[in-house]
Amino acid sequence: MPKTFIFLIIGLFFGTGAGFLIAASTGAQMEGHAHGAEVHDHSAHDHGDMAGHDHSQLTEAESPAPELSIAFHPDGAQSRNLEIIVQNFTFDPEAVNGAHIPGHGHAHVYVNGVKLARAYARWYHLSALPVGEHEVRVTLNANDHTQLAVEGEPIEVTETLVIA
Repeated sequence: MPKTFIFLIIGLFFGTGAGFLIAASTGAQMEGHAHGAEVHDHSAHDHGDMAGHDHSQLTEAESPAPELSIAFHPDGAQSRNLEIIVQNFTFDPEAVNGAHIPGHGHAHVYVNGVKLARAYARWYHLSALPVGEHEVRVTLNANDHTQLAVEGEPIEVTETLVIA
């Protein structure tokens, strides 16, 4: 009986491997399955109490107004570390969902129009992006999730990221 079990395991191992080789050599595709290469749409997920927030509302930033820029740093072939560079602004995860505190809050990170996350610090990892161009937008938001603005203009930056 032990030899039968060992031969079964060996057969499954080589049979599975042969199946993958045949599929790869014939160009077979698995339809309807993303394999992690596409940006994941998080809009259907429960992100705590985020569904009740109106992200279209603006909160005027007090002087000195926060400033925002972003930079991309390589982290593998298709991933990048997003650096969120701020001045006159403090990331304040402990105060999230609370009242607006001038100069405090968090960022929202969007890729190709899809909100990926809230960022509570300067760095965010963009993982396994497909080859091509991607529009990355970062907004600065108050603790109550309203977007910060200066004279009615939202504090945000949009850059194109190219994955080759």
